[in-house]
Amino acid sequence: MVDRDKFDEWLRDRAEKNGATRKIGSFNFISRNRLENKVLVHYTARENVSDTKSYPECVLTSYVVGADGANSEVAKQEIKNSSLKRLVFAYHEIIQRPEKASENYEPNRCDVIYSSKYSPDFYSWVFPHGDTFSIGTGSAQKEFSFRGAISNLKAKHELNGCRVIRREGAPIPLKPLGRWDNGADTLLVGDAAGVVAPSSGEGIYYAMLSGKLAARALTKCVHEKNPDYLKEPRKEFLKLHGKVFFILGLLQSFWYRNDQLRERFVKICEDEDVQYLTFESYMRKEIVKRKRKEKIKIFFKDLAHLFGFAKV
Repeated sequence: MVDRDKFDEWLRDRAEKNGATRKIGSFNFISRNRLENKVLVHYTARENVSDTKSYPECVLTSYVVGADGANSEVAKQEIKNSSLKRLVFAYHEIIQRPEKASENYEPNRCDVIYSSKYSPDFYSWVFPHGDTFSIGTGSAQKEFSFRGAISNLKAKHELNGCRVIRREGAPIPLKPLGRWDNGADTLLVGDAAGVVAPSSGEGIYYAMLSGKLAARALTKCVHEKNPDYLKEPRKEFLKLHGKVFFILGLLQSFWYRNDQLRERFVKICEDEDVQYLTFESYMRKEIVKRKRKEKIKIFFKDLAHLFGFAKV
């Protein structure tokens, strides 16, 4: 489990130690200096994160990387049709870990729950993070009561008495965008580019990979003064992970539709061959090759659940 509070700050600190100039603020808009062929990034600046006082500021640069989340303002302003992306909305509470474990909660166990009591079309979770844990849920239905679902989930796990440290909500993209660049000076990465795995909602690895691919492309852009390289990160990413994203998207669109199908999906996941393939694919971030006999066996088990022949 990744502790995002510490991990994100560590990444920012590492970037600063390696030559990046760190600024604190909120992005507003982009304009262009045509004479110098440069981009002006306008933002509302603060001296410290906790400051209430702010002031307008801008940075002159050759290229802009939008890493500002699923509702990216950079994408809305610079990338055509970026607002058409499909989203799942996630909400979780970071809670103080109880002193004693119970039958419904173990501090060394990750719980993934498929039930319409807590989400009509995604999954809910209880993930440990040392002295705290995250209890959350996701859904594509905006009218769904996220806080009500979490309240029910805490009751089920006997966690209602635990201190809530903070509450967070965020949209999660379901599919990589058709374009990550504007063909001139702007490139998207991470959630802004839509690189979150369907079914699981995993995004940290893919965000960091997209950032790495963007860095390589931008290095070429700067050295060769050619913005055509901005197209490379998306092409390379889909070459590496497009097939996995497509398969996971099919899984989510079919098996997550209702409780009966999700129950069958969980039953399929009890199979040891499925568990092996899933774990290896998750760790290696690629589709793992396995013996033909095992693949055929999994295929027919899937068919049995698909047509309702298998027992649940």
